[in-house]
Amino acid sequence: MTTPVAQIVDAAAYAQAVEDVVAAAAAYYADGTSPLDDDAYDQLVRGIAVWEAAHPDQVLPHSPTGKVAGGAVEGDVPHTVAMLSLDNVFSPEQFTAWTASLARRIGHEAERFSVEAKLDGLAVAARYTEGRLTRLITRGDGIAGEDVSHAIGTLVGLPEKLDQTVTVEVRGEVLMTTAQFEHANEVRTAHGGQPFANPRGASAGTLRAKDRAYTVPMTFFGYGLLPLPDTDAELAEQLDGLAHSELMTLAARLGVHTTNATAVPTVTATTVDEVMERVREIAALRAELPFGIDGIVIKADLAADQRAAGSGSRAPRWAIAYKLPAVEKITRLVAVEWNVGRTGIIAPRGVLEPVEIEGATITYATLHNPADITRRDLRMGDHVMVHRAGDVIPRIEAPVAHLRTGDEQPIVFPEMCPRCGSAIDTSQERWRCEQGRNCHLVASLSYAAGRDQLDIEGLGATRVVQLVEAGLVADLADLFALTREQLLTLERMGETSTDNLLAALATARTRPLSRVLCALGVRGTGRSMSRRIARHFATMDNIRAADAEALQQVEGIGPEKAPSIVAELAELTELIDRLAAAGVNMTEPGATPPAAADDLAAPADTPDDRPLTGMTVVVTGAMTGPLENLSRNQMNELIERAGGKSSSSVSKKTSLVVAGEGAGSKLAKAETLGIRLAAPDEFALLVADYLP
Repeated sequence: MTTPVAQIVDAAAYAQAVEDVVAAAAAYYADGTSPLDDDAYDQLVRGIAVWEAAHPDQVLPHSPTGKVAGGAVEGDVPHTVAMLSLDNVFSPEQFTAWTASLARRIGHEAERFSVEAKLDGLAVAARYTEGRLTRLITRGDGIAGEDVSHAIGTLVGLPEKLDQTVTVEVRGEVLMTTAQFEHANEVRTAHGGQPFANPRGASAGTLRAKDRAYTVPMTFFGYGLLPLPDTDAELAEQLDGLAHSELMTLAARLGVHTTNATAVPTVTATTVDEVMERVREIAALRAELPFGIDGIVIKADLAADQRAAGSGSRAPRWAIAYKLPAVEKITRLVAVEWNVGRTGIIAPRGVLEPVEIEGATITYATLHNPADITRRDLRMGDHVMVHRAGDVIPRIEAPVAHLRTGDEQPIVFPEMCPRCGSAIDTSQERWRCEQGRNCHLVASLSYAAGRDQLDIEGLGATRVVQLVEAGLVADLADLFALTREQLLTLERMGETSTDNLLAALATARTRPLSRVLCALGVRGTGRSMSRRIARHFATMDNIRAADAEALQQVEGIGPEKAPSIVAELAELTELIDRLAAAGVNMTEPGATPPAAADDLAAPADTPDDRPLTGMTVVVTGAMTGPLENLSRNQMNELIERAGGKSSSSVSKKTSLVVAGEGAGSKLAKAETLGIRLAAPDEFALLVADYLP
């Protein structure tokens, strides 16, 4: 990983850089805003450090290199023990150099390290007196912090009463999870405020706010436990002697939330290689975590090693932060494009001033829908916070409102379909061309013919264009009415290719109902949901007869999605009837229709003895052997035929992970959670009776 450093060429540039960093820190710790994103801030601080190393006689007294991070906000509550920040490393080589420095300080190599996720929030100290939370203090300048005790009771994971009546101080990080952040922005905009740009800024601003008309929950993760002046002498001695990992175990027993209950628990390691392996594991899980992290904290675990290493004025010498590449950057929104999807959905896409995130140059980001644009008060020319993690499509979080100049302009919404000029249905948050699938007929038919839908070999996009332009096909049902004579009139359609396409269409008629339902492209019913619906209702007639309440019996369909599916299936009545008349299969093999209300008391059927019954299975990596030629959708179908439930993400509910070649973060998470693993060949043997 490269470690960019801002280039500072002279004393004037150095003074400006110091001023910019101090101002950014002051804004961030005051109300959660900042003119700099994390990456720009880090680069500037590193540039300042490089310049100061070359000009030690010209270091300014208010330079950030000599202060605790966030020290711009002074407090009036003294800390009993200085609340320091951490120095950073950005590569394995820098980490190895740090461990060598640590060894020199303590006189031997550290016996053990603790390795934990570096949470992207705000550091606080929580003081408990005889087990009751009495005071909450920010880090401030490290010597004293601001009293934010008004936030007591709003922090998930920080109990107002411990499980033991002890007097201690718990230190940790306050942050917003992804769900809490989304909720906070809903509440904030409902009260007329600007949406928060990111969870970190939201937690910083919310923690310090006293006069808001609303409250929103935040989450606390403990990372330290220490005695207070009034702590029982025996307990104080015990705390002073415990290793960091033991302190975290004790904190959890007291009822404090720690990362040990998450997918990235703190682990101990004895070698540099073990530490770096854990760093890679946590980095691989980053995109899937329900909270933000910006690195990994590595500490000398033993109390004796920590005392021997000591601390500097701004950071302990026994701990280091291994920073990960930034997943958020500030850039400008320069345009909005309106694209029409295969079902007629009109989707806005933001065009950005190019910005590099995680090694990729980002020029486009999703804007979700017009309602989201309005809710976030996005404007053309806005500075915006763009988020990207792993392979996730970049998204625009919110405008950075405090950077507005007054030149920003409202985003103009289309008044008619940008593809065909038809009217737009604006009754739902996701706008849609009133022509629906017919607006983008080629895309709709190409999707239906795809491998994971009807799998019509020989019917690619080029051939679909020919059929549409020749007037032979106006919807999906027309494909099954094509004759040999009609196909032979098309350019580059000889007798062999014609016969092959007709044979492929005949095969497509036999596909299971789940494939047919997916090919129809009903909004809210992708491949997985189509399989669930088909297996639940067994026939198309049962699906069409179901009302919204009945549809909600299918896993993943809630009260908002169900009426939309019912309405769209009603729109497709004529098309479905024509498909059935053309001989297209409308049943799901092996599925049993739901029991009627009168049959609910009937005796249970014979227990399901399929090999995956009751199991949730995740497939990751490239499949080999008997599974090599199966698409991911076919793998999911196989899992469900064998009685299991397919899932795309690993969690504590996962029963089995099938890990092929090149498996990455999902395999790492499964190993962390202790989930059963299977190689492709092993899994193929398990489900041999159900292979296609």
